Amino acid sequence: MWADTAKGACIVLVVLWHVVMKDYLQVDWHIGIPLPGAWGTLGEQLLPLRMPLFFTISGVFATTALARTWRQTARSRVAKFLYLYAAWLLIHTVLLSAVPDFATARADSALALLEQLTITPSNLWYLYALAAYFVIAKALHRVPRTVVLTAAAALSAITAAGVLATPGDRGGLYQNLVFFLAGAYFRPVIERWAETVTSRRIVLSFLAYATALAAMAAAGAQRWPGVWLAVGLVAVAFGVTAAARLSRSPAIGGPLAALGRRTLPIYVIHMPVLALLHLALHDPISNLGFTGQIIAALCYPVVLSAVVIALCLLIHWVLLGLGASWLFDLPRRRAGAGLAPAGPTQIAEAGPETALSASPMPESERPRPSEVGSRGGAWVHRGPKR
Repeated sequence: MWADTAKGACIVLVVLWHVVMKDYLQVDWHIGIPLPGAWGTLGEQLLPLRMPLFFTISGVFATTALARTWRQTARSRVAKFLYLYAAWLLIHTVLLSAVPDFATARADSALALLEQLTITPSNLWYLYALAAYFVIAKALHRVPRTVVLTAAAALSAITAAGVLATPGDRGGLYQNLVFFLAGAYFRPVIERWAETVTSRRIVLSFLAYATALAAMAAAGAQRWPGVWLAVGLVAVAFGVTAAARLSRSPAIGGPLAALGRRTLPIYVIHMPVLALLHLALHDPISNLGFTGQIIAALCYPVVLSAVVIALCLLIHWVLLGLGASWLFDLPRRRAGAGLAPAGPTQIAEAGPETALSASPMPESERPRPSEVGSRGGAWVHRGPKR
């Protein structure tokens, strides 16, 4: 379905962004052609699309869980995401300490680790954000939606404008709440938009996105209050449209949807894998001759992204085979049996229902056409540091 396709595209773009910023642009290029800069520029143009679209889909899938009681959902949603965030933060801290020159934030002391666990989330911030957003949406469900959305939009706008301090990935946490809430509140509208996609709408939404990016760049308006938010909304409209059309193509939509149902292992594993590959590949790529570097400058980000994703899925498969499913799901206590995983690994990268998935989403959880009309996605531009 289109949501799985969108999730798959988003996780590919997340990996590609990290490959470009944390590995590719760190290579010592000596080709005299600005190909590396072109890859960096391309990645920046997709900043308003990747995480806003991810969180919008997360909000769409959150509607089912938000309709349940706190008792029914606090453990399976909030506790699950916080558990996964804490578990993988500890794993990242250990593994990334072996690659100290890799360009990503890591805790280098107990105090720094405590800060990442609580107030300044790490590069695993998506998990932290899902837990926080679910609590906010659930707690404010009796407040008029226009009030909640206005407040979230204001928070996003002033964050993008640089008014608030945003150490670590706190900026992404502030900026994307509005997209999660929009997905939850406007699920019928989003589903209808995806189901009625046309070629004309794809062209128009792409042109709108490209025009918005160009206008923002020409005016230097990236930090004008509300501009990033507006561009993000246009990007999400384009992203949903493109995903809906691609989902109808087995050759492209099929593989993307398959990745979209396995986003959790890719999301939590890809950074340490990329760090270790960077350690192994940085010097050999930097020492290539002119022809070798030209070829690498053109193809390296795509090839390395594919390798990272494949390794993540392989590692996930091996870990599950070794019985380490507790790394991808919140364990639960069974009478007389100790701790056991809570079921198929499904985390909501498309929302607390299933946004980050490690297995296909149950059919009962998927948005269906019959539900249309019923009552119910970095981003923050952080440059190379992300």
